[in-house]
Amino acid sequence: MNAPEAASAVPRLQVRDLTTTLVQREGAVPLVRGVSFDLHAGQTLALVGESGSGKSLTALSLMRLLARNARWQCGGQALFTDAAGQTRDVLQLSEAEMRQWRGHQMAMIFQEPMTCLNPVLTVGEQIAESVRLHWGLDKRAARLRALQALEQVEIPAARQRLDEYPHQLSGGMRQRVMIAMAMVCEPQVLIADEPTTALDVTIQAQILALMSRLQRDTGMSMLFITHNLGVVAHHAERVAVMYAGQVVEQADVHALFAQPAHPYTQGLLACLPGRARQRSLQEGRRMALQDIPGQAPAMDRLGAGCSFAERCAYRLPLCSLHAPVWQGDAAHARACHLEQQS
Repeated sequence: MNAPEAASAVPRLQVRDLTTTLVQREGAVPLVRGVSFDLHAGQTLALVGESGSGKSLTALSLMRLLARNARWQCGGQALFTDAAGQTRDVLQLSEAEMRQWRGHQMAMIFQEPMTCLNPVLTVGEQIAESVRLHWGLDKRAARLRALQALEQVEIPAARQRLDEYPHQLSGGMRQRVMIAMAMVCEPQVLIADEPTTALDVTIQAQILALMSRLQRDTGMSMLFITHNLGVVAHHAERVAVMYAGQVVEQADVHALFAQPAHPYTQGLLACLPGRARQRSLQEGRRMALQDIPGQAPAMDRLGAGCSFAERCAYRLPLCSLHAPVWQGDAAHARACHLEQQS
């Protein structure tokens, strides 16, 4: 087996026991707690959960883009295997190495384009900056590559948009520019952090279809961060469910929706309007939307047991005393004390 073939046999990104801790004067607060997952070449892995569950912070930790006005401690491994079969731990790269690697091997689309795009630089300048840094192109060649990137994301009148500023574009166009900036250096892994949150439904569908096409065309892997389970059902092959900074369940998308194993995952799916409509048809009466009672725990007040115990309808005395262990296999696993949930 040659190097490229060997590379395809292992995950493109292997995250092992990732921890991110905010160090404050009052003490250390663990915000990402032992997250592990594999992302294979060409695969889409969805990271789902409520707001505050640690999804975006996991992505920012992998990209080494944590806020500089705070003190952080990161642990674990993030092993990236490139197309030649070379594996490196992203968390161990120097700052200089990280600047060369970020955007070239792994790129990220952020939630809100207006907070990420520079308002005083044209769209073309911002896209071209990346290829000049990573590919060493001159100004003219970089501008041509920026134009190709805009055409790739299907922006109308792409040549005109090159010289426009972010405020001159609609929300959907700004999101396409963000995708073009992330894709311009042809990364092997793309992290999409809620890329359609601020868009209307029609534009959301267009952006998601665009990202799916780009993934098929390039063969890149995608870590898709969202709380929209409808998007997960249509665009992911595998799902990791996060709660209170931890992954509590991992499964193929069809298995997760057909038979969620963790009580938290069951609660998330029960909140979907389609599930309420299905129950209404089955029982012949109107059914109210379900919700998950209570609130997620404060991360600086986590106990020794399961972080979901106080909200769980199936909790046992053991749940408040000891952290749950993983049950299941590589195809479908969950962190729960309960022997069986269906």
